[in-house]
This record gives sequence, structure tokens and C-alpha cells, in this order.
Amino acid sequence: MSPDLFGTPDEVFNDPLQEALEGAPLADRMRPRSLSEYAGQSQLVGEGKILWSLLEGGLTQSLILWGPPGTGKTTLARLIASRTGLRFVPFSAVLSGIKEIRAVMARAEERRGKSGERTLLFIDEIHRFNKAQQDAFLPHVERGDILLIGATTENPSFEVNSALLSRVRTLVLEPLSVADLVGLLRRALVDEERGLAGAFVASDDVLSQVANGCDGDARRALTALETAAAILEPGEELLSDQVAEVLQRKVLHYDKSGEEHYNLISALHKSIRNSDENAALYWLTRMMEAGEDGRYLGRRLIRMASEDIGLADPYALRVALDAAEAYHQLGYPEGKLALVQCAIYLARARKSNALYVALSKAERDVAETVAESVPLHLRNASTDLMKEVGYGKGYRYSHDDPGAVNEMNCMPNSLVNRRYFKPNPGQESSS
Repeated sequence: MSPDLFGTPDEVFNDPLQEALEGAPLADRMRPRSLSEYAGQSQLVGEGKILWSLLEGGLTQSLILWGPPGTGKTTLARLIASRTGLRFVPFSAVLSGIKEIRAVMARAEERRGKSGERTLLFIDEIHRFNKAQQDAFLPHVERGDILLIGATTENPSFEVNSALLSRVRTLVLEPLSVADLVGLLRRALVDEERGLAGAFVASDDVLSQVANGCDGDARRALTALETAAAILEPGEELLSDQVAEVLQRKVLHYDKSGEEHYNLISALHKSIRNSDENAALYWLTRMMEAGEDGRYLGRRLIRMASEDIGLADPYALRVALDAAEAYHQLGYPEGKLALVQCAIYLARARKSNALYVALSKAERDVAETVAESVPLHLRNASTDLMKEVGYGKGYRYSHDDPGAVNEMNCMPNSLVNRRYFKPNPGQESSS
């Protein structure tokens, strides 16, 4: 492992924000000062991994750091600035407008022209800039006046201008593991310079409990530790039954209109399709606890009843409709059980996608073939004139003429042999 790349905790990188840490929250005080202190993201910073390789060769390409809150995006940008020796200029897309950004980029261009020094421009929450505003970065990124590092919790595919996205490299940060968080909490608890200097005692089991409640978010975990220091007497031990007080109510990462919304409903749908009632219950509960509208969940369950079960259990659609109506009548939280009952029923029901496949085939034919006139024998002969020109001629009434079922064509002439619906063998009900 290269000591030049990872440094030691004593090699504090040159970041003007570090000078203002006295009295700052624990999460800010404990920011890693070198990659040797950095927790998690071994898929990026481990020896031989992508960021290791980029820094070893001298980072020249702008980056987008994409990951959930508290996974080290800002810290990683600062560490990159330290390693590359670039002038570090942080901005928040929430607090700064494009006018300020243009001014910084103009100074960066001037500085590079005079001294050759490049600027690392860090944009936190870059997705908050609209697509037109993001265009302002393009010429400066292309000329190399700035090395742009943008941080986002949202999927860059949807939130970052495609022209800008094609000029940067996207690195995905994952939530920290429980082991990573416990190590971080333990270090913060005993650190005498920047941490809590042993303000209280906590076992690894209790720290694991704290970590589990923070969903891989280092900032939330350190904030919880600081809260514990405020409610405990010096030297007192943090106990398991006090962790709930420290964490308060768990806030689940969820955006009703963003990617996490679609990821979770996808997980629920695929769990039901895979007949896993336990996974279905988990994902449904997670969405409800995060604040998802139960009416939306009811509508999705109705869709699943037809798409993945269909005629294998026709009653499933009735169950889903009743559950949606029950939630509409009862509301939250009383209506939750109706949705749970439905999700478990659907997961345990026999499965068939024959209806879904048949509909897809019919839709394709409607879109791609000529819309032929209805065959004369199937037309409605409601007037004498219609009868005279052949409407209804040759129609056979199947109740009186059972042979019509197999002998009378009901499709357009060009599709006379087309078959859409094919029951899944052994999956369709006998009803």
C-alpha cells in the first residue's frame, strides 16, 4: 500500500474548512484527514481499485460521486484535492446560484492562465442545478480550467445533463456496512483530539445497534453518538434500551418521486411475483413506514393481481380491489393490515403471466398491422340498408350452433390464425 497515497492521520490536507472545526458537530470534527482514516468504499479506494489507480496516475478526469447521504462524498472530494494539490473550492447547489459559479470559474480560468494552477470545484447536490445551468460547466471542464467533482444522492442518469455526464466519470458510493460504522463510532468515542475522549462507555453490540439504526449513514451515526454523550453522565455506559432514545424515530431514505421510490416498488412487485411472502411483507412495510401513500400501493397490488396471477387465481383481483377499497375507507394506519393481507395473498397465489403476454402481443399487432374493417358477418346489422349490403350475413349464433366456435372466424382476415392467449401449463385454474 502506497503511504504517499494514503498518508497518515497526522498528514492533514490543506483544506480551509478544517480551520473552523473547533466547536463543530462531531461528524465534522471526525472527517477523515487521509484515506487511511476513510471508512468504507473499498470498491473505490482499495489498493488497485479505480480511485486508487486514478490518483496513482494523477487524476485528470472530472467525477460525479453518486451515493446516499453520509457515505463520504464530500470527504472524498476533499481528500482528492489534498492528493492532487489542486485549489479546493466547495459550493452547495442549494445555497449558490449560477452567477456565483460563473465567477469562480472565471477566476479559475484566470489563475490557470497566469500560474498554470488548476481548481478543483466541488459542487454538493449538483442535481439541484437544472440542465441549462449545468451547461455552464462544459467549456471549463473541456478546457481543463477546473477539475469538477459533483456529489449527488440522485441517479445521475436522470438528474445530470447528458452532455456533462459524457465528460465525467461516475463513481458509485455504497452505504457503509455495520462493521465500518462500528469502527468509526469506536474511534470517535475514544479520540481525544477531535472525538468524545471516552465521554461514556459502549459495547460493540450497542454500537452495532446504533449502526443498524442509521442505514449506512456515517453522519447520522456520529450524530447519534454525540446525542448519547449529551444524555449520559461522564463514564456512564450506553445501554441497549437507551439506543432508541439516542436514535429517536428512524427516518428511512425515501423520495416518493425519485429513484428509491421506483426501486422499492420494483422490489415489492418482484417479491410477490417470486412467491416470497416474507420479502413482500418487508418491502411493503418499508414503503408504508417511509410515508408512501397507501392508495398508490393499493393500485399497484391491483396491477400485480392481473399481471402476475391472472387466471391462475381469478379471485386475486377481487382480493386486491377489496384491499384498496378497505384502505380508502379506513386510511392510515388502520388500513395497513388490508394491504398486508393482500400482498401476502398475492405472493402465495398461483402465478401466470399469460394475460400479460397475450395483451402485449395484441397491442403489437394493433400497432404494427393494417387496421382492417370488421368482417361483414361480425358487423352490427341495425338497419335494413345494412342488411342489404351484407352486414351480419353468415353470422352463426354459437348457443344454437356449437360448431361456430371452431368454424367461424372472428379475427380480421390478415390475422385469422393469430393466437395471443396461451395458458401457462399447470398454472391456470380449472375455473
